[in-house]
Amino acid sequence: MNGMQLCSLKIFYPQRTLLNCKYALGSEVLKTVCRSTCTEVGSISSFGKSKKEEDIDFRNAKAFSEMPGPKGLPYIGTLLEYRLGRFKIERYVDALLERHRMYGPIVKETLLGHTSVHLFHPELVKQYYRNEEKLPYVPPLVEATQLYRKKQKYSPGLGNMNGEEWYRLRSAVQQMMMRPKEVSAFFPHVACVADDFIRRISKIRDVKGEVPNTLNEFAKWSMESSGLVCFEKRFGCLDDEGNVEAQQAIDAVRTIFKVSSQLKFSLPLHEFVPTPKWKKLEAAEGFLYSYVLRNMEQTISAIDDLQKKGQLAEDKYMFMSYLLSRKGLSYDDVTILTLSLFSDPQSTTSPMLLFNMYCLAKNPEVQDKLSREIEQTFPGDEPVTVEKLGKMPYLKACVKETFRLFPTGPETSRLAPRDMVIGGYQIPAGVRIDLHNFVMCMSAEYFADPEKYLPERWIKNDSAQNIHPFIMIPFGHGPRMCIGRRFAEQELYVMLTKLVRKFHIQWHNSDMVVKYELLLSPKKPANFTFVDRK
Repeated sequence: MNGMQLCSLKIFYPQRTLLNCKYALGSEVLKTVCRSTCTEVGSISSFGKSKKEEDIDFRNAKAFSEMPGPKGLPYIGTLLEYRLGRFKIERYVDALLERHRMYGPIVKETLLGHTSVHLFHPELVKQYYRNEEKLPYVPPLVEATQLYRKKQKYSPGLGNMNGEEWYRLRSAVQQMMMRPKEVSAFFPHVACVADDFIRRISKIRDVKGEVPNTLNEFAKWSMESSGLVCFEKRFGCLDDEGNVEAQQAIDAVRTIFKVSSQLKFSLPLHEFVPTPKWKKLEAAEGFLYSYVLRNMEQTISAIDDLQKKGQLAEDKYMFMSYLLSRKGLSYDDVTILTLSLFSDPQSTTSPMLLFNMYCLAKNPEVQDKLSREIEQTFPGDEPVTVEKLGKMPYLKACVKETFRLFPTGPETSRLAPRDMVIGGYQIPAGVRIDLHNFVMCMSAEYFADPEKYLPERWIKNDSAQNIHPFIMIPFGHGPRMCIGRRFAEQELYVMLTKLVRKFHIQWHNSDMVVKYELLLSPKKPANFTFVDRK
């Protein structure tokens, strides 16, 4: 590691969770995987098999009822373990680590009448993806939001759709949202807001350079950036006086995820009567929807006005103009897609920036190395450009390593598209399959010193280890890869580059602990110190 002594990163996992797992590839379960579905490790797939061959594999596999896992009670399953037992909802990650330790690489668990299969081994994850169909089915991340939109007769949104309906919506937007060249057209907006954020940090820090509750500041940055992309409008989130409605929208997103995680581990009474938690969620969803709709209508009105005057330039209102030009999209579709791109970064990109900051602050030698790469790439006052950002391997390695230690969410979920075999067990069609990158990424079986922050793991031709390609896929894989990935990466790279270029980022608090609210975020307000670089 070039003589560097990197700091051990004490994060939210207790010592017992360093996974020197006994369920290595030679275990009986994984031997069964290889015998039943492939001729050699690395080619696990039923792709190309006939329906008859797949039926034979399924009949010869172990019964679904034989899969290991906690027993639980009829219907409610393991609910009491989370509500009254040793696990807490916000510490759901502890339960996942414990399930893996107790039962191995493939585990069955029932909760409120729904049975899920947890996959804790990269070869099993690979096996699932190799069997995935062209139109993968996924369960909704926020089930309460799906229910709310159904009751309101709104479009369910891209993340809540499946089958041909999902394909219709995805096809309409993927050219703009998934191609790097198209996303780079929004770079000037992203860079402009990043510069304003740097100025705000310089202004609001105290005499010691500390900024309290930095996550909320990052949420303001994210909303201002998303607002400029979606509506080409400044919301004033970074102004001295702020924006009351914008802060209410930020708070609404937090409420939705917090309440939804509580409802996930509660008897579904809210599906039949308006419980207090459901009313709270309804209020947050209603405010956010109306807030986005109002801004969208104002943007459309501005577009119409410019079109009538023959003054609508190609680089003006790019996002909204693109959506409105797609014949396959209804007005409701446009609203929900805009809502997603505008609000989703509050729960994903904002905490991801914070986690990156934390890792760099806790490992100053890594931060200094990144600072040197930034200076070499953009010497002096040379402006940051999208072309040169793509040529910064250490920046990308830092982001990857942060994703490993602090993933946005603990798993990626799918629904079995048909009767299939994974890990030598029968999995009936429709069963939820959770692919747990979080557990695998903290395993000593796959990463040396898994609790250490070592970006060099991801540098090719350096000290990088041979990392399994299916062990860490934070944006998903295949057709259902996160549609906002390119936007999120661009915003992260720009903001990290500008922050590290301007400041020494420091952390003077106890080790960060995260909480589970469907996604992961810091449990306590995070206070960073920003000291000007000379």
